[in-house]
Amino acid sequence: MYIPDLFKNENPEAIRTFLKENAFGILINQTNGKLWVTHIPLELDYNKDGEEILYGHISKENPQWTAFESNDDVLAVFTGVHSYISPSWYDHENVPTWNYSAVHVYGKIKIVEGDAVIESLSKLVDKYEQNSKCPVRVADLSKKTMMEARGVVAFEIKIQEIQALTKMSQNRDDKNYAAIIKELNNTENPQSIAVAKEMEKYRK
Repeated sequence: MYIPDLFKNENPEAIRTFLKENAFGILINQTNGKLWVTHIPLELDYNKDGEEILYGHISKENPQWTAFESNDDVLAVFTGVHSYISPSWYDHENVPTWNYSAVHVYGKIKIVEGDAVIESLSKLVDKYEQNSKCPVRVADLSKKTMMEARGVVAFEIKIQEIQALTKMSQNRDDKNYAAIIKELNNTENPQSIAVAKEMEKYRK
């Protein structure tokens, strides 16, 4: 990913937080001679050796998994809030642009089997059920329901490289930076307002 130096995010903790908060990612590999893409939750964690990984699962009906063993190189893409930035918001002539955050994770994928599949599913469900009124636990599901677990392929991605970009108008002076935040809030667009809140973290 092309990242201008000004927008490069090299803060490991900030990147980890981003991945945990924006875990619905895009898994990309090469399957049967062409690029293949699946949109799925990819959760950041550590394996039994203490190595940082992403874990997830896809349907066995999805051909993507058939290439995991023959070519284990994969790319996982994650995006955060984003918004159009109008040049009319500046006190000078300029060009339109877009504010956004993104993280690309390159790694080696490995299929996991047996108890590791249930453990992976349990961690995923526990994370997203924690705010439910009546949280569901994998351990409480019937054998009949759990038969559906046979229809998934679970995996781990050993992380080799992370590229992170945070483009939030860092190249603007304080006056124009404040103007952008004000205009974003005035849009009444949830994504734009979220970008304004993100920008407020970087400059008071």
